Amino acid sequence: MTVTNVGDEALRQAGETLAAELEAAGLDVLLDDRDERAGVKFKDADLVGIPYRINVGKKAAGGQVELVTRATSQSVDVAIGEVAALVKERAGTSLELVAVL
Repeated sequence: MTVTNVGDEALRQAGETLAAELEAAGLDVLLDDRDERAGVKFKDADLVGIPYRINVGKKAAGGQVELVTRATSQSVDVAIGEVAALVKERAGTSLELVAVL
């Protein structure tokens, strides 16, 4: 999971809350809350091979995050309350690592 701007307290808090919810749903979560540019975090998630990346950015104020599927390079905006179920559905029975960025 990637918090795009860790200097924004609301985004940082939303990322931490969402990461906790995903872990409670049984997913392995890597919360990237480093003080780096978003592009650096995205690249690192790809290099590590994170299959699903959740970007917590400016849309989080409206209740939306971006879910990026590495295998297809597709992204979709998802309601924060629905992202855990969608990731579990896409991952199937395997509990894959999710990056919240």
